[in-house]
Amino acid sequence: MKIPPLVIGDYSFPIPLVVGGMGVRISGPKLVAAVLNAKCLGTLTTMCLGDMTRPMTKSEFVATSREALQREIATLRAHTDRPFAVNIMGALSNADDLIITAVEAGARIIVYGAGIPRTLPAVVEDRHVALVPVISSARLAELILKLWKRYDRVPDAFIIEGPLAGGHLGFSFEQLEHAEDFSLEKILAETLRIVRPYERADRKIPLIAAGGVYTGDDIGRLLSLGASAVQMGTRFVATAECPVADTFKQAYINARTEDIRIIKTPVGMPGRVLANTFLDRLEHGKIPEPVCSFHCIGSCERDKAGFCIAERLVNSFEGRTEEGLIFCGANVARINRIMSVQELVDELMTGLSTHP
Repeated sequence: MKIPPLVIGDYSFPIPLVVGGMGVRISGPKLVAAVLNAKCLGTLTTMCLGDMTRPMTKSEFVATSREALQREIATLRAHTDRPFAVNIMGALSNADDLIITAVEAGARIIVYGAGIPRTLPAVVEDRHVALVPVISSARLAELILKLWKRYDRVPDAFIIEGPLAGGHLGFSFEQLEHAEDFSLEKILAETLRIVRPYERADRKIPLIAAGGVYTGDDIGRLLSLGASAVQMGTRFVATAECPVADTFKQAYINARTEDIRIIKTPVGMPGRVLANTFLDRLEHGKIPEPVCSFHCIGSCERDKAGFCIAERLVNSFEGRTEEGLIFCGANVARINRIMSVQELVDELMTGLSTHP
């Protein structure tokens, strides 16, 4: 199979592979730089980058987050001059400030998830900055296309996350019990029909398929179904350049299919995680009161849930995996070793090149 480039707005990437913005702090400069240098698109995360160990006012939280993102982007740009993406969670109380900070610091692609980007084109008026919403249904794609008519603009791409993705999921618990009815392939086909009337002869709206992508053959199958690229996350956690602690990576290597859980997080969404001591203690009400520096997500019910999700994700990132949440994709149990980003990309592209 001939490997097509991924074109998003003004930017082209030789390999049709995006590595998603994984929080908290997982998709940091070292991992993103390695992905970019492997000729793929890397996405920098913005979630909980600063020091979140002390209570803060809203203005302190905004300033701390902004300064941390500026440092992350400066570090990344010191290692590569390739265009990169920055992921923003729309549910964050400081989402717009992070978007503006990212663009001013040099981000050329803004990926917007965990919310509906109703006014994103007004926040980013520069049309040389590509805007990429994350969706989990064709219906949401259609809504965004209609909302953006007032700005005379369409998304430069959509990322479609299916029910096998890691971390927070854009599906109800009931839908996840019947995941086959909401498969990535079905959503992709429906979204292709939705976007076609909005495309121009000289510019398509690429669809990037995410969730459950593991092999080069998976990539080839999704490209043959009309995707322009795929997004991956879980496999890139198990790389030498990923900044998470070794105990986090080892949890992936040790994972079995029966260890995967779907839980309700404090923000009210399902999340795919690995079973551990923390989940067991949470179930039995044996964890301490949550430590939370600032109520960063308006919908978060940290007191009712009994924990702060940012605190628990940071614990895992830093290696205290038995005191944290370990987000993962549905195929985590297939991981059995650590490799470099380049080695992984080479393996995926070899599999893609042999796809019929």
